[in-house]
Amino acid sequence: MTVDRDLAEPWPLDRNVVFLNHGSFGACPREVLRHQAALRDEMETQPVRFLSRELDDRLDAARGVLAAFVGADADDLAFVTNATSGVNAVLRSLTFSPGDELLTTDHAYAACRNALTFVAGRAGAQVVVAKVPFPVASADEIVDAVMRGVTSRTRLALLDHITSPTALVLPIERLTAELGERSVEVLVDGAHAPGMVPLALRDLGAAYYSGNCHKWLCAPKGSGFLWVRRDRRADIRPLTISHGASATRPGRSRFRLEFDWTGTSDPTPWLAVPKAIDYLGSLLLGGWPAVMARNHELALEARRLLCTAVGSPPPCPDEMIGSLASVPLPDGRAAEISWGRPDPLQRRLFDGWGIEVPVVSWPAAPRRLVRVSAQLYNCREQYARLAEALGQELAAEHLSR
Repeated sequence: MTVDRDLAEPWPLDRNVVFLNHGSFGACPREVLRHQAALRDEMETQPVRFLSRELDDRLDAARGVLAAFVGADADDLAFVTNATSGVNAVLRSLTFSPGDELLTTDHAYAACRNALTFVAGRAGAQVVVAKVPFPVASADEIVDAVMRGVTSRTRLALLDHITSPTALVLPIERLTAELGERSVEVLVDGAHAPGMVPLALRDLGAAYYSGNCHKWLCAPKGSGFLWVRRDRRADIRPLTISHGASATRPGRSRFRLEFDWTGTSDPTPWLAVPKAIDYLGSLLLGGWPAVMARNHELALEARRLLCTAVGSPPPCPDEMIGSLASVPLPDGRAAEISWGRPDPLQRRLFDGWGIEVPVVSWPAAPRRLVRVSAQLYNCREQYARLAEALGQELAAEHLSR
């Protein structure tokens, strides 16, 4: 799959680097950055007018566009800085008791898993980790693995919509339905989902959903959202308790008042979300469905190339892939890996080949994966270069042992 070079032009990415790691922090197009800069200029021209008199209406307008995109009612959405903040807001708001069980999987994002461990420890509750296989042959295996972790003491399940290390699109609708039948509420970490897969949050069945706009929507860093089902909204408070806890304003709920203002900060990442949605959707004929389909096909092609290069079969069915794909690699050397010091293979790919791609220790060193992202600025030739690089680097590793 060869992509028109014009599709890469909107991004200010370093052309000397093969950037295959959109999934970590996203990448924002120049047009969206210019829009955000204009908003900042406007704010700094008259900060009191912008933040005190106009911000509510501006946030309402931005929230309305986002709500339409993710299939939600705007009143049930709150802007947060990122998906991890939204997950923390929910977990820190809920009350648990000794003996309660909080369910997650071994594919959970480490930051959110840490938040779950923190609130469980404070309450005397227990975190139960469902072991989800990877490689995995079907969605049934995932549902079965999660449901085996449910007991009469399970109060909440924290589930990724799309797993960060293994890049699996979990069968989240089935999981929320089956957990609901067992009276287990679901908090979805949807960090990667907006802009990668279609969303209809009001129909999902979850109680809480936290997502990022800075990843696949390509909005500025610091833009995320928390969706809370209407019957649970009164229970959820922002991480920072501020003026909204006691303020009153006609037509605005406590949920809205508290989340919209937690103190002075830069709201322009949130206000730029509609621009990002509109701009990305304009880059391909067919709009966002075409963007998602194109990135999905590119991720599958990338996975085919990498699986051939490392000599392994695809670790999951095609339909469980979005715009990310992970491929298992031969084991590394556990002694060479530590927090803040990634697998040496990742450094060699960057230093020697100019390729920015994560090599992830999962579930723990020495086992590892390579995870590639597919965004409009990427093309098949970049993954072919990675496949060549991996083939040579892994061969060199083997000879050095």
